[in-house]
Amino acid sequence: MPTAASIARNVRDLLAWAPPWLATLIVFAGALALALAVHEVLVRLVRRVLSRRDEFWRALVVRTRRPGRMAMVLLALVVASPVAPLSAEAAGLVRHGLLIGFILLFGWMTMTAVDIGAALYMRRYRIDVSDNLVARKHLTQVRILRRALATLIIVVTVGLALMTISGVRQWGVSLLAAGGAASLLVGLALQPLLSNLFAGIQIAVTQPIRIDDAVIVEGEWGNVEEITATYVVVRVWDERRLVVPLTYFLQKPFQNWTRESSSLLGTAMVYVDYATPVEPVRRKLEEIARASPHWDGRVCVLQVTELRERTMELRCLVSAANAGAAFDLRCEVREKLVGWLQAELPESLPRERTVLHPSDDWRRDDEDRPPREPRPESRPQ
Repeated sequence: MPTAASIARNVRDLLAWAPPWLATLIVFAGALALALAVHEVLVRLVRRVLSRRDEFWRALVVRTRRPGRMAMVLLALVVASPVAPLSAEAAGLVRHGLLIGFILLFGWMTMTAVDIGAALYMRRYRIDVSDNLVARKHLTQVRILRRALATLIIVVTVGLALMTISGVRQWGVSLLAAGGAASLLVGLALQPLLSNLFAGIQIAVTQPIRIDDAVIVEGEWGNVEEITATYVVVRVWDERRLVVPLTYFLQKPFQNWTRESSSLLGTAMVYVDYATPVEPVRRKLEEIARASPHWDGRVCVLQVTELRERTMELRCLVSAANAGAAFDLRCEVREKLVGWLQAELPESLPRERTVLHPSDDWRRDDEDRPPREPRPESRPQ
C-alpha cells in the first residue's frame, strides 16, 4: 500500500517539468477542486436522505453547508502542503495560515452549533398562537443568549487568531486575558459592548421585556420587535422604529403592558350634564361591549368618578385581550356612546346654564329707567 511519502514523491516527479511556483499552484488547485467536488457530492447525498424529513432537517443542511465546505478545503490544503514543492519559509507561512484557518473554522462551527441548539430548543414553542406568553418568554431568552454567546465566540476566536501572529500577539492577549497597557485601551474601547453584553444576559434571565411585548418607552407606545446584543428595536404604533440601548431597560423606568398577561383594561372618559340618568348609560355601555369583537367578556363597568362645576365625569372601564384591541375598544366606546347620547338623550350633553334671580330683574328695570330731573332748589325770599 503506498504511503504518503511515496505519493508525494510521485506527484513531484510528475510535476518536475514545471517551476516550483507553478507546481505548487497546480497541487493546491487540484486539492481545492477535489475538496469542493467531494463536498458537493456529500451535500446532495445528505439532502436526498433527508428529503422526506421535516423542514428543520433540510434547514440544518443549509446551516452546516458553508462550515462543512471550509472544513473540506482546509483538510485538502493540509494534505496537499507536504506534496507541493515549497521552501521552508513558504511551508511555514502555509502552516501558519492553516492554523489561523482552523481557529476561524472552530469559531464558525461553534456559532453554528449554538444556532442549531437554539433552533432545536424553540421547536417546542409556537409564536403564531393567541396565548404565546410562554413562547415569547423562551424566544427572548434564546435570542439574547444566542447573541451574547456569538459575541463571546467572536472575541475569543479573534483573540486566538491574533495570538498566533507575533506582531499583534499582545492584542490577542489583551482580548483574552485583559493584561498590559494594550488591554487597558481595548478594555476602554469594549466597555460599551461589554456593558450591553452583560445587560443582555441579565435581561434574558430576569426578562423585564420580551419579544412582542407592548411597552411605553420615552413616551412612545409600541411593541418590542427585536432584541440584539447591544440594543432593542421598538416598533412604534405609527410604524416608526425606536432604537434603545439594552442598558436603558435596567437603568430607567418604563411601562410593560404585557409583563404577565396580554389582557388589559381600557378606560374611556365621558363628560355629561348633571341631568343625565346614569343607569341607562350603564346599560348602553354593556350593550356596546357585548356587540364589540374587541371585548373579551371580563370587565364592563361604568362609574361616576368626578363631579365638576358643570359636568359629571363617567369612567367606562372595559377589558380586552391585548393592547391593540383595548385601544380599538376604547375608541369604539367613546364614539358609540356619544352618538347614542346625541340621539336618545340630547339633554345629557354638557350645557352652560345662566339663572336670573328675581331681584336681578328689579335691578335691571331700575337701571333701564331714565334718570330723574333734579328738583329746583328753593330760593330765599
